[in-house]
Amino acid sequence: MTTETHDDYWPRLSDIQRAKQRIGTVVTATPLTRNAPLSDKHDAEIMLKREDLQVVRSYKIRGAYNKISSLSDEEAAAGVVCASAGNHAQGVALAANMLGIKATIFMPKPTPQQKIAQVRMHGKKSAEIVLCGDTYDDSCEEAVKYCEENGATFVHPFNDPLIIEGQGTVGLDILNDTKKPIDYLLLPVGGGGLASGVSSVFKAISPETQIIGVEAAGAASMKRSFEAGQVTTLEEIDTFADGIAVRTPGEITYRICRKNLDDILVVPEGKICSTILELYNESAIVAEPAGAASIAALSLLGGAIRGKNVVCLVSGSNNDITRMEEIKERSMLFEGLKHYFIVRFPQRAGALREFLEKVLGPNDDITLFQYAKKNAMEKGPAIVGIEISSPDDFGLLVSRMNDNQIVHEYLNDKPDLLRII
Repeated sequence: MTTETHDDYWPRLSDIQRAKQRIGTVVTATPLTRNAPLSDKHDAEIMLKREDLQVVRSYKIRGAYNKISSLSDEEAAAGVVCASAGNHAQGVALAANMLGIKATIFMPKPTPQQKIAQVRMHGKKSAEIVLCGDTYDDSCEEAVKYCEENGATFVHPFNDPLIIEGQGTVGLDILNDTKKPIDYLLLPVGGGGLASGVSSVFKAISPETQIIGVEAAGAASMKRSFEAGQVTTLEEIDTFADGIAVRTPGEITYRICRKNLDDILVVPEGKICSTILELYNESAIVAEPAGAASIAALSLLGGAIRGKNVVCLVSGSNNDITRMEEIKERSMLFEGLKHYFIVRFPQRAGALREFLEKVLGPNDDITLFQYAKKNAMEKGPAIVGIEISSPDDFGLLVSRMNDNQIVHEYLNDKPDLLRII
């Protein structure tokens, strides 16, 4: 077991190797496989580490089991507590159930129902779920209070040496499964536990590998912390990529990532959505937003990875099927294929027909039309959603509206308004 205090803790290769022995009987040996569509697209050897194929469908079982199995008898009797948007919760639930320990799991209220159901399934009678707050940080605050009041052990999702060492075993597996030198390793970053552990393994065994962290644009707390030179809390975050949507990275993980990561790339949520759809359609891989983040970042590296050996970690596949419409919508908005307007139609017969005949192109499609006629007004506003077949068609669409004197207001660049449609 690690002996350093948290202030001077640094992951040792021997500790991570010891963690691998401890969790060996419960962790699936997930494959490291070449992905042909991605390799062809980027003119590189793109290999995917499929942690989405773990028994809890994410790598989180590694750290959770390493931590909980290391508790003393007295600590185990008092139970464990965690806060999680889903994947860490599943790892804790399964580990606690395997070890016969009570687990109280705090989850944000917006957590997808699929993840809540999975926690119940893995935890069985050992796990109690408490839904509270809007973000991970809100749930974490309540979980810490519960620990203080009940004497239970808090199993942090990332800012804990035993968690970091458990997650670091992913790095050992990657290096054991390839004989080729790895030029680039892309890892999703939320609180930084995975990146801290895996990067420490690579710095010890494969120091020539470029290690790239990847965050979602709406929750880039580690990137912001790097820029500020200290751990920084984001006032607001987009929780869409819930597995990596963290307002504040860990003190321990920040220190490790700051030294070990060669760069952090920030990927728009819309790009992540497009990647989710591409993975499903081209490779039959069902990835959650956090799981697709590292692959979404490949395009940001451009020609730097041409001809290189690149590993992307697919961190999880806990994706609620009910989110697919949102994923498709975000993807189309990002790709410039869907556009929303407020259109002020003259309140006279034939106004809509003229719009359809004179404004819409042959391949354009109205996907939303909300209109309420008010007889006291000369013009009636309507919210119109239009899907186009190519981003190049957007300029032509707007030109036709202007040529036909259609009064309109573009909504795609007004996220506050777009959210309520």
